[in-house]
Amino acid sequence: MNVDHDAVRPSQAEAADDGLDALTSSHAKGRADNADVDDMAGPLSASDLESIDEEMSVPVVPMRGDEFRCGRCFLIHHRSRLADDHGVQVCRDCA
Repeated sequence: MNVDHDAVRPSQAEAADDGLDALTSSHAKGRADNADVDDMAGPLSASDLESIDEEMSVPVVPMRGDEFRCGRCFLIHHRSRLADDHGVQVCRDCA
């Protein structure tokens, strides 16, 4: 791309106005393309919250005797993954 460095440059105010117009038009076009996404962005109703609670209820399984919780990543691992790091139980990945 060739650029004429001797050409008269627009003032900063004119350049800012042109940039703002271009952004505004591209934003309006993007909103028209994503109209269905904007509908989903509204506030949640009470029925939406009830369905979320139902979906998130899962049984909690207690930690088994042959498992440990890593002191760094806080994940549950089998004892075979234990790498004792100065008294702190950590997995081999974190050690």
